[in-house]
Amino acid sequence: MKKDKIMVFIPVYNCEKQITRVLSQINDDVLTYVDEIIVVNNLSTDNTVKVTQDYLLKHRELPCKIINNNANFNLGGSHKVAFNYALENGFDYVIVLHGDDQADIRDYLPILKKRSYKRADCVLGGRFESRSRLIGYSKKRILGNHVFNLIYSLAAGKSIRDMGSGLNMYSTNMLKSKFYIGLSDSLYFNAEMLLFSAYYNVDFKFYPITWREEDQVSNAKLFNLSYNLFVMALRYRLNKKKYIDSYCKKDIYEGKIIFDNTAGGEQ
Repeated sequence: MKKDKIMVFIPVYNCEKQITRVLSQINDDVLTYVDEIIVVNNLSTDNTVKVTQDYLLKHRELPCKIINNNANFNLGGSHKVAFNYALENGFDYVIVLHGDDQADIRDYLPILKKRSYKRADCVLGGRFESRSRLIGYSKKRILGNHVFNLIYSLAAGKSIRDMGSGLNMYSTNMLKSKFYIGLSDSLYFNAEMLLFSAYYNVDFKFYPITWREEDQVSNAKLFNLSYNLFVMALRYRLNKKKYIDSYCKKDIYEGKIIFDNTAGGEQ
């Protein structure tokens, strides 16, 4: 049976305190299934890059590259850089693992071992599944997430059980049209991915994960985020085709490899 070529994409912005914990999740068990790791740095102003390089120099077993975005692309734009890289380099699947250490890639080991991820176009980390574990997450935020899950389920006409966690797995087959290029560069990227996936009948499944909040710093302003998410869902519900057709950005999303652990740390 042909082995799938799987890439792990870690977006980072000012994650110097968390990035080594994230990389340490990628142990020998995970590496059995992973062919390459890319850390995509969105112009961090702290020591994220240096901390990452120092860790990789001590862990040569990690086939990891650090890519600096050519401009401030935000979280959504970093996804676009990574998805483009995956398509250009012949990967079959991309696992998104946020660099702030809220999710744990080892939660996906059961689906990697059983190859059950192949039953869907994407497997999305579900923080609110019956077997999920939430650590340090307030009841207020849990309630808010459930409300928006319901709103987006009604808008999309499909069951949406998480608006966007920090652990997702995508088949590159669903990315080949590059529809994602037109989506927002902001924190709304995941929500828009869900709406587009629903519109194009992409088969997505939710899988229980562990989620924790410890020393992470959120860049989201909750009121503005909530308001804009609601408006997006309403616009989609009122006229799905018009909403989809309104996205036509053609910006170029590129980055530069500044460190390659697969080539002896050459830059």
